[in-house]
Amino acid sequence: MLAIVILAAGQGTRMNSDLPKVLHRLRGKPLIAHVLKTAQELCPDRLLVVVGHGRGEVVKELANTGAEWVVQDPQLGTGHAVQQTQGTLSGFEGEVVVLSGDVPLLKAVTLRRLIEAHRGTEASATVLSAQADDPADYGRIVRGAKGQFVRIVESREASPEEKAIREINSGIYCFRADDLFGALARVKTDNSKGEYYLTDVVAILKEAGHIVQAYEFAQFSEIRGINTSAELSEAEGAG
Repeated sequence: MLAIVILAAGQGTRMNSDLPKVLHRLRGKPLIAHVLKTAQELCPDRLLVVVGHGRGEVVKELANTGAEWVVQDPQLGTGHAVQQTQGTLSGFEGEVVVLSGDVPLLKAVTLRRLIEAHRGTEASATVLSAQADDPADYGRIVRGAKGQFVRIVESREASPEEKAIREINSGIYCFRADDLFGALARVKTDNSKGEYYLTDVVAILKEAGHIVQAYEFAQFSEIRGINTSAELSEAEGAG
């Protein structure tokens, strides 16, 4: 079974607009509409959207899409956002794919590859990665001498050597449901932002001896988040 969770609670302050970020339009449709379409192509058993800032407007956009919605209030990070779905997904057995509502160019074929790799390796967590010419604020994928996945390090907490890594975390994941929520209960806020990071779930599972993988299945242009009006304009002209 497959559940897809779309994170769409953020305010998007860098857009300099009162409109919730996921409702800004790309090619005539809200960003969230593009992500929903991609998710629906995978025919998930459950489709959830985590809403927060401007949730009334976002929920209206979800009408007649078949998506369920859950509220994140206050917004305390990506791990906290996913945790809000635990009650709704109580008893769910299968995979949980986590998407971002501000990543509109992601392709369904990429997600299918991610899910197939996750299932094929019987992993607890699988991370979608990409190479970026300028990794900027993205988390970096740290690998060992043999290319094996070691960890994700957030940009703000990376060493100079880690900042030089070009393989970045897309923020898109596939988890085994029971492992995901078990690890979420152990996530702490001992980081520079005082938030619950979803990346910490990956670290907790790896430290516990579970199989954790990262696959470079995507182009950076496909997984790039839309955070500013300039990036929205660039996405408008992409592809």
